[in-house]
Amino acid sequence: MTAAAVTLSGSLQLLQHSFLGTAVASVPWVFPITETIHVLSLAVVFGSIVMLDLRLVGISSRTGAVSAISHEVLPFTWVAFAVATLSGALLFLSNASGYAANRQFQLKFLFIALAGVNMLAFHLGAYRSVSQWDYRMPPPNAARIAGVLSIVLWLTIIVFGRWTGYTMSGE
Repeated sequence: MTAAAVTLSGSLQLLQHSFLGTAVASVPWVFPITETIHVLSLAVVFGSIVMLDLRLVGISSRTGAVSAISHEVLPFTWVAFAVATLSGALLFLSNASGYAANRQFQLKFLFIALAGVNMLAFHLGAYRSVSQWDYRMPPPNAARIAGVLSIVLWLTIIVFGRWTGYTMSGE
């Protein structure tokens, strides 16, 4: 085992045995409440994102401006994402070593990163000219592709998130 692996393993053990890690893992009501908050916040993240994505694809809100929908839903998305991140971090602390080694958990984070890249590409690309196609049906191909990719990526994140719970083993 390399020194980096030993350091990572030791760091994960420190997190797991920290006050918060121990509390989430051992206080009977903390994990289920934290997990409920995590799932509900992810539902808001996905729901708000899919509202915009379905407009980008041309399926819903066909008469609404993309910029208006974006302006309305993205604040909810970011608040819910922050709550999901915080609650997810607490869940991670309960079994940091186990989660870090879990392939489905790793894939969930890979797809979160890909969703972030997709969002960044959309906002730095097609969305920069939204004033030219705000009400247009169908939206430009770049916007439609970003919308479809976003839906697929977030559904994949949800699948791997749920799958993680079924493939975790206790310490």
